[in-house]
Amino acid sequence: MSENKQRLFDEFQSPTTQEWLDKIQVDLKGADFNKRLVWRTNEGFNVQPFYRREDVLKLKTPDSLPGEFPFVRGNKKDDNTWYVRQDIKADDAAAANAKALDILNKGVDSLGFRIPGDKVSKEFVETLLDNIVCECVEVNFSTCLRHAQQLAEILVEYFKEKGYDPEKLVGSIDFDPIEKMMMKGRDTSELIDTAASLINTLAALPHFRCISVNTIALNNAGAYIAQELGYALAWGNEYLQQLTERGLDIDLVASKIKFNMGVSENYFMELAKFRTARLLWAQIVKQYEPKDDKACQMTVNAITSVYNQTLFDSYVNLLRSQTEAMSATLGGIHSLVVTPFNVTYEQPSDFSERIARNQQLLLKEECHFGNVVDPGAGSYYIEHLTDALAEQGWKLFLEVEEDGGFLKQVKEGKVQQVINDTNTKRHGDAAKRREFLLGTNQFPNFTEKSEGKRPVAPCCCHQHEPELPVIKSSRLAADFEELRIHTEEKRVPKAFMLTIGNLAMRQARAQFSCNFLACAGYQVIDNLGFKTVEEGVDAALKAEADIVVLCSSDDEYAEYAIPAFQYLNGRAMFVVAGAPACMEDLKAAGIENFVHVKCNVLETLKEYNEKLGI
Repeated sequence: MSENKQRLFDEFQSPTTQEWLDKIQVDLKGADFNKRLVWRTNEGFNVQPFYRREDVLKLKTPDSLPGEFPFVRGNKKDDNTWYVRQDIKADDAAAANAKALDILNKGVDSLGFRIPGDKVSKEFVETLLDNIVCECVEVNFSTCLRHAQQLAEILVEYFKEKGYDPEKLVGSIDFDPIEKMMMKGRDTSELIDTAASLINTLAALPHFRCISVNTIALNNAGAYIAQELGYALAWGNEYLQQLTERGLDIDLVASKIKFNMGVSENYFMELAKFRTARLLWAQIVKQYEPKDDKACQMTVNAITSVYNQTLFDSYVNLLRSQTEAMSATLGGIHSLVVTPFNVTYEQPSDFSERIARNQQLLLKEECHFGNVVDPGAGSYYIEHLTDALAEQGWKLFLEVEEDGGFLKQVKEGKVQQVINDTNTKRHGDAAKRREFLLGTNQFPNFTEKSEGKRPVAPCCCHQHEPELPVIKSSRLAADFEELRIHTEEKRVPKAFMLTIGNLAMRQARAQFSCNFLACAGYQVIDNLGFKTVEEGVDAALKAEADIVVLCSSDDEYAEYAIPAFQYLNGRAMFVVAGAPACMEDLKAAGIENFVHVKCNVLETLKEYNEKLGI
């Protein structure tokens, strides 16, 4: 059988890379290969249109084994299971307990409780965890930094009273003073001393972590993947260094660190990010000479992003978070929180939370994502992304270390500045449609109204003027949503497509213009075509249009544009769809409005609103 198989493959000639490139160049018909097919990522490296075995042979990542150092292929040898986590706001202990017991019967096996600092007490914890068997469920807690030590002591005593086996207890306390510094502008670096005490308190619980690296904050502020990765390494290393210098054992410190990382929409690169993060983190911890390689394992709780979620066409958020959940689970994370689709404009409802849970359960129970160890292994493309991200992430890590470390950069505001600059750039790219948000700046729902939905205001917990620069988070869709809601509240103009001439071009231009103008919530009226521009203008005025968009081919604009503009005679705004060669002649005739692919969509629409008195 094997001989027949060998002879079968001998019949086929294996083309070389150069032969593939030659064939591609023929199909490109002279177009530039690098401009057409090579993708320059935001992370700073190129992605080729195809990869071959020879590209992977030089990499070391495929030689690794699951469950073994450097853990690029995952921390487990036998499966890829993860905890299905849901976070609960625990202002009221009894209500939070009832909700926890309910969702534990609906597929959740990891709970995250957010407890106000002034509520931390033995009685509160007892009520919160009543009838929850903590040996069977992962339990995670977050509270005010200054109450974390008190909470840890209460939990240790509670677990002891319940007679739980320490080896079976899995969970965490979210303690991250550095995140507080970046997001709130308060210098809380002195609390790192509390971190040492916290670790000692929980030392007897080997699977209970208490030092967090919350790069989800960077992800939700627009950080690129390589930035989140590089800063995560530097952030975690800062805690390793600070705590080992305080006399703590490296094996203990490393076993208490947990990474809460975001997941954005770049499917394969996010998958590769988690593989890369484990690889590089293992190398960092190894330099501290731990006694056991297990100390080099990275534990990641992944949270799907809010940065790319939208208020309009909000059910598209389900598609975004689903692919993000796929990236995270295939990447081998420890636990996952799927952000409900409606968090941008309201408190998550029972329905949206149920859908968020089921998104994970579908992947686990029906797609069997938990059964295959490192599904991305061996893929030439994913192995390349893993290696390329490792290079970029390591480069940023070294830059931070050479500048004095992560804490120093945060105190000087350098990290905050980088993330804020990235956020500004991404908003600019979205305005120009260099970065797409389906349903927002590309292919909006023409008839959708906000129906009273408004963006949830960010938490403003600054009790004092910030001492340090802060990261300014704003969703990518926020600018377009603000514009669209403003249009709704003031007046919704009508935009009429005056289609004439070449059939294919007028239809394409009309569709482009409808999508363009609907981004501001304009009512768009498309048409099959008119025989004369006069007929089209008359139809537009009959429809009470505020804007008339001439849609035709570039060659025909020289014939149609000026007559249409003159016939309209200022009775509505006149727009030409495209950037024809005769544009300067049209401008000389008084035509000043053009929509085309090089436009800044957001600024153009703001300008139109101003001209229309909206």
